[in-house]
Amino acid sequence: MFTFPKPRPKPSLFKLNPPNNFTQTRKMRLPYAPSTPPDPTDLPTTEIYSRIAARRHPRPLIPLDLSLLHSPPVADGWNSFLGAIRTQTIIDGGLLELAVCRVAVLTNAIYEWNAHAPLALKGGIKGAELGAVRTLPSLAEGDAKADEQLEGSQLTSVQKAVVRYVDEMTRTVKVQDSTFEKLKEVGLSDREIVELTTGVAGYNCVSRVLVALDVGENNGKEMRSVEDLVADLERK
Repeated sequence: MFTFPKPRPKPSLFKLNPPNNFTQTRKMRLPYAPSTPPDPTDLPTTEIYSRIAARRHPRPLIPLDLSLLHSPPVADGWNSFLGAIRTQTIIDGGLLELAVCRVAVLTNAIYEWNAHAPLALKGGIKGAELGAVRTLPSLAEGDAKADEQLEGSQLTSVQKAVVRYVDEMTRTVKVQDSTFEKLKEVGLSDREIVELTTGVAGYNCVSRVLVALDVGENNGKEMRSVEDLVADLERK
């Protein structure tokens, strides 16, 4: 557990990662919570800050953390749930990021796309595949032309099954039996299906918080192009 003794605190993750300046330089619909515990004597809240900082280490807390920390218990549960999805699952990381990116497209969550599209590329998703995720129309409404575009895309059979599943979960909530069975046909195990489902549901939750609160003031911005993201990756 991190401690914050007075008057001179000992080194901690918060010291190693100096508090970011979101509260000073950026605004949104709500002010950001402090990037360090506002009251070091409040041990439950201090421990929550420490758990979130530990998951983010070596990065500082991000704008989403500083939004949720207005309610430390909510931020703590969020950190545990999303942390499990991101660090304790066996589903292919690139495939999960592809699903998250599709959620971002369908919900117009610019912050989510700009954060996760680079991770999809790093996870092995090709530029053309990510481009399809970005541009394909929704497959949840039974549009024959949308189905044709999916089948004609450069997505793999597994990716096509996942994109259709994401679309139905996100747009209509109810998933068709044929869509669900396709996940099994392309080789996903029961555990992977649960992890995909909770990942899609979790990031639908993330996108709705991001957009509703306009976290990072991203609502008026553009999603980064796949071409720019690929170029960035090639330069590294």
